[in-house]
Amino acid sequence: MSNSKRYSEGNKGSDLSYRGKVLKGLQSIADSLSTDSKGQARTPGIIRTTGSGSISFLVYDFSVSNVGAGNGTLLGQTIKAGETVNFDGGAINNYYPAGTVTYDATGTEFLIIYNS
Repeated sequence: MSNSKRYSEGNKGSDLSYRGKVLKGLQSIADSLSTDSKGQARTPGIIRTTGSGSISFLVYDFSVSNVGAGNGTLLGQTIKAGETVNFDGGAINNYYPAGTVTYDATGTEFLIIYNS
């Protein structure tokens, strides 16, 4: 039996219609991914403080720099003068709930930046 006959046996017709539907489906998926991959707009902000409190709104990431001369506290831990710590939600749309980021910059100065 020749190779060409072996490959054509059982082929009762063209599968062009099926292939076309598959390609259209794949294109639809690709189109939806490309529009979703633009992400969501975020609003940057800055807090400069010498007191205590918390970030009172949802944030997707934030950084705290102790720009003063004394020690301060972030999330219950000491942040020494000159130190900076960064927090990132870790994945798209992960966030830190309102009020969960606590700080005390009494006796020093914190510069807090965030995306909400």
